[in-house]
Amino acid sequence: MIVSRKAIVLVSVMAIVASACSSTASTTAAPVATPAPVATVAPAATATAKAAVKCTVGVSWNNFQQPRWAAHDKPGIQKTVEAGGGTYIDADANLSNEQQLTDVDTLISKGANVLILLAQDNKAILPALKKASDAGIPVIAYDRLIEDPSILYVTFDNVAVGQAQAAAILTKVPKGNYVLIKGDPGDPNAATFLPQGWDNAGLKDKIASGDIKIIGPATGTFTDGWKTEKAQTNMEAIIDKANSSNQKIDAILDENDSTALGVVAALTAKSYAYVPLSGQDGDPANLNNVALGKQYVDVYKNANELGKATGALALALCAGTKMASLALPTGLIDPTVAPKAGLSAQSFTTPNGTKVSSFILQPTPLTADNLQVAIDAGQITKADLCKGVVAASAPPACK
Repeated sequence: MIVSRKAIVLVSVMAIVASACSSTASTTAAPVATPAPVATVAPAATATAKAAVKCTVGVSWNNFQQPRWAAHDKPGIQKTVEAGGGTYIDADANLSNEQQLTDVDTLISKGANVLILLAQDNKAILPALKKASDAGIPVIAYDRLIEDPSILYVTFDNVAVGQAQAAAILTKVPKGNYVLIKGDPGDPNAATFLPQGWDNAGLKDKIASGDIKIIGPATGTFTDGWKTEKAQTNMEAIIDKANSSNQKIDAILDENDSTALGVVAALTAKSYAYVPLSGQDGDPANLNNVALGKQYVDVYKNANELGKATGALALALCAGTKMASLALPTGLIDPTVAPKAGLSAQSFTTPNGTKVSSFILQPTPLTADNLQVAIDAGQITKADLCKGVVAASAPPACK
């Protein structure tokens, strides 16, 4: 019998919920396998699981305009929550700390039993955690860390993302003049984890040895809100400075796809030759740029899988499972992104020394050589990936 991927996801969600509710669910319910063929799930078990997790999951997005949130993260969360019998609600803060606090108030007033927070600023969001705690509502810090012991941290391995970016660029350009483009200063990924990954790959050592010289601010240039247009403005200023001092830019370490688009726009506007450039997220425009030779590496984070995992964990929290006891069933997420430590919650020590429960998924670096991975994962179509690519210089995925 052929079982659809959607059906397997539904069964897996039912399994995690049924496991979380085993102490309170009706004893007459049939057991749910983890995972199992669709035919083995008795209707009574599915109905009982749905009834047991009847809850509302509220999501606060810091900025829903970034491509990946709407295209991948939200669908992954929403479909998983609704498949498990829950209700999904959300709000977009549009890069405003104040609006995000208001949004959390609104989500709580609408009956959210679990909150998923993509924080605009990990310090400004703390009053929202206090309100959630006072209301007895568990909080998932989604994609971005919030320094608080009460949260469940669900993300990709952002240190590994930075390490993959730098490893690719350093291999391509082991010596020369580098530009460092960072994301929003209020995001720990931009300020801490990604730069840590860069240094793990050898950037700090190469700067110390003199093999690499940084053009622009020595610690990199932050980009408010990860905005493409801001990154373009910053990069244009760096290009002007380099030109005025007769310095050639050999490579650019960039933390994110949105900012990488701004860098490419700046290079284009200044008629500057494209140089090896990094990014992350696997946004379609950036994957196309990799195929075109305008971006060298894009660290792909399969946000569909992150969303599915988070939706299932939200349902389990709603059912009363303690954060430290959470686990994802085998088969729920693609094994290529599964946490190295396994499918059970792990203790994570934050930069401030706080210990939180976490699920940290694995990223995949993509260059022109392995873009087929993105097509196979449904991240982009071959037509969109290869748009504008010249046959003579086409990467393998476009041939």
